[in-house]
Amino acid sequence: MVFSAASFSPYPSPSPLIQPSHYCGLPTSIVACSSLCLSLLASITVSLTSRLKYRFWAKRRIAQQIKMKYILVTGGVVSGLGKGVTASSVGLLLKACGLRVTSIKIDPYLNTDAGTMSPFEHGEVFVLDDGGEVDLDLGNYERFLDIKLTRDNNITTGKIYQFVINKERKGDYLGKTVQVVPHITDAIQEWIERVAIIPVDGNEGPADVCVIELGGTIGDIESMPFIEALGQFSYRVGPGNFCLIHVSLVPVLNVVGEQKTKPTQHSVRGLRGLGLTPNILACRSALPLEDNVKEKLTQFCHVPASNILTLYDVPNIWHVPLLLRDQKGHEAILKALNLQGVAKEPMLDEWTARAKISDALSDPVRIAMVGKYTGLSDSYLSVLKALLHASVTCRRKLVVDWVPASDLEDATAKEEPDVHKNAWNLLKCADGVLVPGGFGDRGVEGKILAAKYARENNIPYLGICLGMQIAVIEFSRHVMNLRDANSTEFDPNTKNPCVIFMPEVSTTHMGGTMRLGSRRTYFQVKNCKSAKLYGNVKFVDERHRHRYEVNPDMVMQLERSGLAFVGKDEGGGRMEILELLSHPFYVGVQFHPEFKSRPGKPSALFLGALLEYFLGLIAASSGQLDAFLKADGQINLLPPEISISNSSSLAISYQNGHAKRLSNGHYNENGNGVHI
Repeated sequence: MVFSAASFSPYPSPSPLIQPSHYCGLPTSIVACSSLCLSLLASITVSLTSRLKYRFWAKRRIAQQIKMKYILVTGGVVSGLGKGVTASSVGLLLKACGLRVTSIKIDPYLNTDAGTMSPFEHGEVFVLDDGGEVDLDLGNYERFLDIKLTRDNNITTGKIYQFVINKERKGDYLGKTVQVVPHITDAIQEWIERVAIIPVDGNEGPADVCVIELGGTIGDIESMPFIEALGQFSYRVGPGNFCLIHVSLVPVLNVVGEQKTKPTQHSVRGLRGLGLTPNILACRSALPLEDNVKEKLTQFCHVPASNILTLYDVPNIWHVPLLLRDQKGHEAILKALNLQGVAKEPMLDEWTARAKISDALSDPVRIAMVGKYTGLSDSYLSVLKALLHASVTCRRKLVVDWVPASDLEDATAKEEPDVHKNAWNLLKCADGVLVPGGFGDRGVEGKILAAKYARENNIPYLGICLGMQIAVIEFSRHVMNLRDANSTEFDPNTKNPCVIFMPEVSTTHMGGTMRLGSRRTYFQVKNCKSAKLYGNVKFVDERHRHRYEVNPDMVMQLERSGLAFVGKDEGGGRMEILELLSHPFYVGVQFHPEFKSRPGKPSALFLGALLEYFLGLIAASSGQLDAFLKADGQINLLPPEISISNSSSLAISYQNGHAKRLSNGHYNENGNGVHI
């Protein structure tokens, strides 16, 4: 049976060609009806295209009798060991061996997607080109492998059950009793097989290897259907086509001072009891495993010593693929998948150079991150990675000062004066200010104060999504003297609504109803900083995630007062990029440029679709913006003894995973042994 992408998706994908602009006074019912028709048309188009693509590649693969290779990455003992970083590093290592790689993330929660979850629950919501709101690990995969995934590359329990229940309601099971086994488990396997052959690297044809990460920890009750399905799946695809990498913990007790293998032994025993046997053990520890520890693991876990890899603490996360390579991890994987004669030795010269550059950074650049979710750095993971890309390019060591937006407000000054004073000290000591996206009114007044401070004191400022709207509100209040100017999100009754709810967005359903995915922005001013940073192109495609927009009725008034909207959508009615032309660097963007960050993207003229704004912020903060703009982006800021690529004049580096907040309130991206 052939399954289309649309048949598995719980909701239609947005079409990048259909972008409603400002609806000039049309009744709400007409707007809603028009939007519904456009959505249905887009859904039908995407469904037919996906169906044809799937059938084409499925038939071609069968004709060539090529078997997809699968790698499953599981975790044991505790969560947060770095399965996502391990899966991404494995994919990168295989790509360096000349293989084409795709990735799938399985999240056992019942949510259909990550779109309605708080960042405190699961970290940031990563947005894909097709509008999928997915787990942040898919951001890891895209950055490591330089690929573009789809929403179906993120499997959740909610998606699977919704798909099966919809089939049952249509009568597809012919009156049978629908059960977890075989119907749920079959749906999981079919989903994996279907998604694995979808090209994600810009080339034709399916990938050679699919890396699957199973979220959670072995033994979690919610992941049992996936464990059963993957056990059946490993039998179906057969030996030589399936490799299981189990990430586990080998702790060191301070009292004893030796590495303990018992947690890993129990984890592997539980895994084998569920029908899966690991081919490779990836052991997290503070230091490399001792030989006697490997011998013990070999004896009790039935894994060869050559297949036991140590993922010990390293200066930065770029060293993880190098650890796998140095321990011959690629050889173990290739042997398990019968690919020894196909793959070549991994070429990681660029990656190694980036790791060295990052380790060598010493001159700091301080960025004040003024946000709502500063208690968990994973809430802004992609923003941090994009900042790091830019800081390494500018040869600066990134230091992020976390500033809770509410701590800047007058109410905090009365209730907790020391906290208020410390927050303002961090802001005033920063070289640049960044206000990221967010939802809700908590901390909004603090963000407005931060934008005001940056504007009045010529401090480089970058506002992303809500951060752009904050800049508009601040400008309206303090430059245009509209004291009650606000967003209708925070004050529905404001007399000066400079930010409004978009007319085509649902007012009743929250999940998957925002303006999502890749949209096109056209530059309106040729000589603006944004256009120069993008290489003077006419338009850019960036990813969006928002319900509110700058009020089109106030645009002319704002521009007359000095705020320039230098980027707009194709209809010209939706504001995408703003600049304060008289300011050294004061930029706001409605989209999320951080989601398209890539390390080492070769470009002779400019750095690619993501890095520009973060590079602009870092360059402005470190006093290098004018030199960069004058060189049209062709400036090499790296030491001459380090060669990255003949096709790239700039080096981009990055890290992924979990970050550590320091006791002094600062965040050091080049931390010691931190999963970041």
